[in-house]
Amino acid sequence: MYPTDRPRRLRTTPALRRLVSETDVRPRHLVLPVFVAEGLDAPKPISSMPGVVQHTRETLRKAAAEAAAAGLGGIMLFGVPARHDATGSGAVDPDGILNVGLREVREEVGDALPVMADTCLDEFTDHGHCGVLAPDGTVDNDATLEVYAEMAVAQADAGAHVVAPSGMMDGQVGRIRSALDAAGHTDTAILAYSAKYASAFYGPFREAVDSQLTGDRRTYQQDPANAREALRETTLDLAEGADMVMVKPAMAYLDVLRSVAELSDVPVAAYQVSGEYAMISAAAERGWIDRDRTILESITGIRRAGADIVLTYWATELATRLDR
Repeated sequence: MYPTDRPRRLRTTPALRRLVSETDVRPRHLVLPVFVAEGLDAPKPISSMPGVVQHTRETLRKAAAEAAAAGLGGIMLFGVPARHDATGSGAVDPDGILNVGLREVREEVGDALPVMADTCLDEFTDHGHCGVLAPDGTVDNDATLEVYAEMAVAQADAGAHVVAPSGMMDGQVGRIRSALDAAGHTDTAILAYSAKYASAFYGPFREAVDSQLTGDRRTYQQDPANAREALRETTLDLAEGADMVMVKPAMAYLDVLRSVAELSDVPVAAYQVSGEYAMISAAAERGWIDRDRTILESITGIRRAGADIVLTYWATELATRLDR
């Protein structure tokens, strides 16, 4: 007997496969993370992330314009200052590299492209942690919240449509929301890194932002073994007023992403982080995998797991190959 139920019938042509496709990836789903560095006169390649650079202010504007033209969902800025200090003062300085970059990108794209800002201190501190240190060397959660509040207001003043607290401090969303509202930035949205894991996949990012970190961030980022904890963190961020929530990294945490997507009543983002980018790039360079197919497949998997938004360093490149 031959089977009467033949799923293969719907796979016979590209047009049929497109007709019944359950998950799509469009440019609007993608956000491009970019790095802007102080004092550069030319883009600086990041050796562990082939094709990614630390931008000058001029090339940052060009990258933003290209992202807008490609129809991306947004651009996320990270700043790389020339000087670091204990409190990360460059993060709140209106003339600091991140705030200058935000201002110039907003001038370039206006409201055609959502401009997002990383709201964290790790790029700016001389110890590389995401917050202010207490006298005993631990991260002082409540003191850090006050700096995050000031930083978020500075970013909104500079033109950010969205601020994205990524430090995993308890209460960060609520404190930032209060500060933004008090400063008149009631329309500035918060993308909360609600489930950010202490992951080995961040390695290349440390080069990208000239990280000063020694040690690790396990006292405030989540243990990779824990899934229920991510739901608790997400629930707290939603209660504090998060407009969007994030799972980071993406590919090793698709189960967490699915659970967060089922829980959340706001859009869910996932970050295809530097280590994921580097692994695919390295394997493709060696001819072990088909680069373009793997990029699309990896992001489709993140979307299938429940991400409404995917941060990926391939955003602009991939958008040129996708249907609007």
